[in-house]
Amino acid sequence: MTKYTIEQTKQILPLIPLRGLTVFPYMVMHFDVGRDKSVAALEEAMVKDSHIFLTAQRDIKIEDPTPDDYFKVGTICKVKQMLKLPGDVIRVLVEGINRAQIREITSTDPYFEVEVEEFLYKYEGQIDENKEIVAAVRMVHKNFEQYVKVSDRISSEALLSVSEILEPGRLADTIASYIRLSQERKQEILEIFQPVERLIRLDAMIKEEIELLEIEEELSEKVKSQINQVQKEYYLKEQLRAIQEELGEGDETSSDLMEYEVRLQNKKLPQEARDKVIKEMKRLRTLHPASAETGVIRNYIEWILDLPWSKKSRDRKDLSYARQVLDEDHYGLEDVKERIIEFLAVRKMASKTMKAPIICLVGPPGVGKTSIARSVARSLNRKFVRMSLGGVRDEAEIRGHRRTYVGALPGNIITNMKKVGVVNPVFLFDEIDKLASDFRGDPASALLEVLDPEQNNTFTDHFMELPYDLSNVMFITTANTAATIPGPLRDRMEIIEISSYTENEKYEIAKRYLVPKQLDQHGLKESQLKFSPAALKEVISGYTREAGVRNLERQIANICRKVVTILQEDPKAFTDMHVNKSNLTRFLGPERFMYDKLEKEDQIGLATGLAWTSVGGVTLFIEVSVMPGKGKVQLTGKLGDVMKESALTGMSYIRTIADSISLEPDFHEKYDVHIHIPEGATPKDGPSAGITMVTAVTSALCKRPVRSDIAMTGEVTLRGRVLPIGGLKEKTLAAHRAGIRTLIIPFDNKKDVEKIPEKVREQMKFIFVKSMDEVLKHALV
Repeated sequence: MTKYTIEQTKQILPLIPLRGLTVFPYMVMHFDVGRDKSVAALEEAMVKDSHIFLTAQRDIKIEDPTPDDYFKVGTICKVKQMLKLPGDVIRVLVEGINRAQIREITSTDPYFEVEVEEFLYKYEGQIDENKEIVAAVRMVHKNFEQYVKVSDRISSEALLSVSEILEPGRLADTIASYIRLSQERKQEILEIFQPVERLIRLDAMIKEEIELLEIEEELSEKVKSQINQVQKEYYLKEQLRAIQEELGEGDETSSDLMEYEVRLQNKKLPQEARDKVIKEMKRLRTLHPASAETGVIRNYIEWILDLPWSKKSRDRKDLSYARQVLDEDHYGLEDVKERIIEFLAVRKMASKTMKAPIICLVGPPGVGKTSIARSVARSLNRKFVRMSLGGVRDEAEIRGHRRTYVGALPGNIITNMKKVGVVNPVFLFDEIDKLASDFRGDPASALLEVLDPEQNNTFTDHFMELPYDLSNVMFITTANTAATIPGPLRDRMEIIEISSYTENEKYEIAKRYLVPKQLDQHGLKESQLKFSPAALKEVISGYTREAGVRNLERQIANICRKVVTILQEDPKAFTDMHVNKSNLTRFLGPERFMYDKLEKEDQIGLATGLAWTSVGGVTLFIEVSVMPGKGKVQLTGKLGDVMKESALTGMSYIRTIADSISLEPDFHEKYDVHIHIPEGATPKDGPSAGITMVTAVTSALCKRPVRSDIAMTGEVTLRGRVLPIGGLKEKTLAAHRAGIRTLIIPFDNKKDVEKIPEKVREQMKFIFVKSMDEVLKHALV
């Protein structure tokens, strides 16, 4: 056991906190002093015995430290030399004397002054006779020598001077000043007062540093060998290029390969795609420039490098802005707008887990299905790309051709993704209900993978032969009818039905969008051509009959063209045009469409029904004549099979209730019944005219008039039950347009009344019926 005595002495000294420096005893070093307190402390030390206490600052960023900001253990030093530098900076040379600990802070202004206590350890007997000390010193000498070999920062002279030190405390402090340690570790050594303990702790730190230096050396060797390999490859490539130049070949291929390498390094690609490019580049390097395969490989590499693999456009998640954009571009279409706002709201809450929706907009032509997709892209701040599927019958249009074919290219999906340049566009598949198929494959089946959120993150094009992630794409599809979309494809999409516009909606669209657009396209100012509200409504009702607004826009354009012609023929005589109901025929000629007018008197055998067409709802007058005969039922008016069957079902029902409506039991043997629906050139079909036909036939047989102010729609069964129908909104609008304010509709359609515009709904009276008895009760006078 090492025996020693400790002498403790106290003294008061000025203090300088050092930033990023730790001074050990026996260490000679210089540093710069610039802070006012530090300069004052230095001057005070020079006035007395040149002794000063130096300790390390905990945080080097603190400009004006407090007593809590520096360590309590530091080193008593002697100032050896001072040199004033420009900028009020003093360079100081000091020599460490002994470590000491702060016991009391006696002053903090104009400089730090502290009372420190130093500890002097004195060993009993000779140090070289103490086995524990000798062993510790030898161990440290050996490890320090190993450290010097591994490190290139310490000179052999330093190693020689250290090897002559035998006193453990001085040895530990001297070595600690040489090796590269963090400030925390240096402070740890400084705060160990017992010399042997200090030496043992330092030895452990030296071993750790040796391990780190060996690892650094190993990594350095690896990097060096890699650099040598790169230099070797570069040298060989330059030789190869020189040979090819000498032979007059390969210049273009070499420059292309260099360009591909640069692009490959700068582009973020999946590992599989990167490996594929590297493999193809190696093949290209071995091929003769005149080879046909060279062009194929070049084309393939360029497709991979041109495709966006990770580049995204930043989504705008401002819900109020999105709603504003959608409302600016389109009037109505509330279901579509609401679904987009919901998507944005969820995307804002769960952006990482949210999958892009796949929406299918189903509605008649001209209602804005395609244009709403553009508005969706604008509201999301995404790029927009459109692909028309009308008449597409080749699977290769979707998946591309394999590279074995001459002139092979990727399909339209990959082509459009390359064109748009980001991985998250809004992608519109237009007219998805008009896909066809033949011996070249079924494109609808190829779309199953594209439109499935669980699969489209690994969409594989036949040409690319690499999985491509389409999961960030927002797919929107459009169709005129969902009936012709294949079942599996329809199941993958969220269908939003867009009904035809009401007259009021068409008027608002014309006023807000169509008229300003056409005025701008024809170079007219708003003051030069004005439309009265009555004129616009007359154009809508008298010159167009459609679900959307395409023909309406054409008619407005027609008026604009005529006004421009008048202006150009005689500019001086031109006055501002006001189009109103009275002068509308001057521009568009006589009315083209006349809506059915309501019969003013109740009539026998005439009932008003309602029908749905692709251009909206229409009223349907059903006429019935009864005449003596042999029970023959005749149907005219170009009726479809379903409508004919509905009429026969109604006749059978009337026979079952003959007694309750005061008919002879054998009336069906004495009378012929003729059912006719006017506009015979127009095909008609569907079961929704069932109750209307039964009412008209009953009226003719019983000689009871049908109320002319009532219209009706509903399917009838053999037992007289009234079943629900579709298209109630359009049918109600048709009745309202014709002046009818009372409707008889199936009880099960009660829920659909909410979809009818509020202005129309408030003016209508709905009679909900479950059976044919209720219909006859309300309809017959």
